[in-house]
Formats: sequence, C-alpha cells, structure tokens
Amino acid sequence: MDASRAGRGGKRRRGGGRGSRGGEDRDVCLSKSMSYTLRHGASRMGLQMGTDGFLFVEELLAHPQFRSYSQGDVERVVATNDKQRFKLRSHPEDGRLQIRANQGHSVQVMDLELKHVMAGSPDCPAEAVHGSYLRNWSSIQQQGLSRMRRTHIHLACGLPEEDGVISGMRKDCDLAVFIDVPKALADGIEFFWSENGVLLTAGDAEGKLLPKYFTRALRLRPTKCVLPLQ
Repeated sequence: MDASRAGRGGKRRRGGGRGSRGGEDRDVCLSKSMSYTLRHGASRMGLQMGTDGFLFVEELLAHPQFRSYSQGDVERVVATNDKQRFKLRSHPEDGRLQIRANQGHSVQVMDLELKHVMAGSPDCPAEAVHGSYLRNWSSIQQQGLSRMRRTHIHLACGLPEEDGVISGMRKDCDLAVFIDVPKALADGIEFFWSENGVLLTAGDAEGKLLPKYFTRALRLRPTKCVLPLQ
C-alpha cells in the first residue's frame, strides 16, 4: 500500500486527540474495535465481509461505532500494530481500500492466504507454544487445548521476548504450553502459517490438541517454572 496515503487519510481526524474512553489510548480503542468487527462481529453489525475476510474501509467507517475515526486513523493503526493483526489492500477491481484481520476469526473465512505446513519442510517447527493462563491449566492438562469458538488454535514459534516472535500469544499470558508439531502432523492434524507469523491449527475432529502432543509447560510469572504435564 502507498505509504503516502496514510498522511492524506481521506477525512480529517475527528474526536480530538488520544485520550478517550476512560483514558485508554485512542488507537488502542480503534484496534480493539477493528479486531472484534473483523474477527467476530461484522455480520451482527450489518457489515458485509467477503469470503476472504476483507471489508471495505469506507463501509467500516460509516458504521456508528467508527464514525469518529478517519481512513488515516485506520491506516496508522494497521501500520503501527506490533502484532501485525491486520492487512490493508486495494480492491483488485475498483481500487477501494479494504481491511481484514490476519487470524483469530470465530466466523468462517474461506481464504486467509494461509500457508500449509508440511512435515519435514524447512518451515515446519519442531515445537510451537500456546499462551494461556494458569487458571486454565487444570482443564488444559486433562483435556488439551481447544479452539473454543474460534476457527483455529493459535501458536507461536517461541515466547514473546524471544527474537523474531511478534505474535501468537497475549503479552499477559502466564502459562506457556509447548506442542510437538511433527507428532501432531503425523496424526493428520493440519497446521498453517498466517501472514503475520502465527501458527494456526483447527486441531482434531473435536477442535482440540490433546495432551499427548504436549512436550512441556511453563509458568511464566512471577518467575519461570516448569509444570508437571501429568
């Protein structure tokens, strides 16, 4: 996308500076609202999202929830998002600006341009990690990881502080569960890389990664500690 477009921004920014919604950063508010809309709520909000997950930015901004924002605001949030959650493109036919979430959908999106992971390929990690919370460990330990209402379980190629890891788990996670990816692949479970480097899997037929695929588990805070798998 042409970087100069962000400076023009379509409309002038409205609604004042950054502090809003109880002091929360204005861009953070916009990022959270876009995440919900593009991952879960578009149809409920009366917005038409394509089968590839893209939504016209002008239609997003016309919705009452987004009327205080401009195209420039959207472009800035996409460009500065540290986890690269969103993608902007010009529509291939008419050039109108579109946006989508790179992953995390609870609605079915047919074409997210995911890259299939093949066993033994250079991009197949020996291990991947899922971030969660200690309050969930007892359930995870017994039943495995579940995609819940989302279409995929999200995995990272390492912990957030490690080099090259930008996404795949929330920064406030205090539990890390490591997965033997080749073992799961051998059992027919599919994995995909998203455009922003998140490893995705729908799990087994029940939407789960069972404990037999766990290699280790770590408590991350207040200090790192290995947890027993059984």
